[in-house]
Amino acid sequence: MIPTIETERLQLRQLQPTDAERLFTIFSNVDVLRHYGMEPHQSLEQTEQMLFGMLEGIADGSIMRWGIMRKGHPELMGTIGFHNRAPRHRRAEIGYEIHPRYWRNGYATEALQAALTFAACSADIERVGAIVYPENIPSQQLLERNGFIREGTLRHYMRQGNQPYDVYVYGYIAKKDGPQC
Repeated sequence: MIPTIETERLQLRQLQPTDAERLFTIFSNVDVLRHYGMEPHQSLEQTEQMLFGMLEGIADGSIMRWGIMRKGHPELMGTIGFHNRAPRHRRAEIGYEIHPRYWRNGYATEALQAALTFAACSADIERVGAIVYPENIPSQQLLERNGFIREGTLRHYMRQGNQPYDVYVYGYIAKKDGPQC
């Protein structure tokens, strides 16, 4: 179980099996997955399998993934969370996606700040990494506005549409860049 996190406008809550249909509308959206390293889902079953994997990871502690909702609105707008966790080394990678209907409203910033505060203050994560396609300028700007530093480039690190893509590696050090707990 991961705790629910409240912000001024958002609620970040643990994903549930009943989220599959809403997640399908997100993970089947070409604009959401344009720079994501995976192809858009073609069926609800694909999304259900992905969600099942996330729920297993949450149960065994290997990942943390929250559904992002506006307070007072039951519709899931996206997810955010940590994967590739290495508790011994106090590090994890962050990933997020939000349905385009909710872009450019500051929701990603609000969710990211809440997740980073949780990582630093409650999950004993000192380093948060992120990988971003060079073409994904909005995601780079989001990370940089929130204290992430571009650390380098991994060449031909991801494949999408059977094409290799370079990615930028970003890092965030909670004790240096993050909130005071």
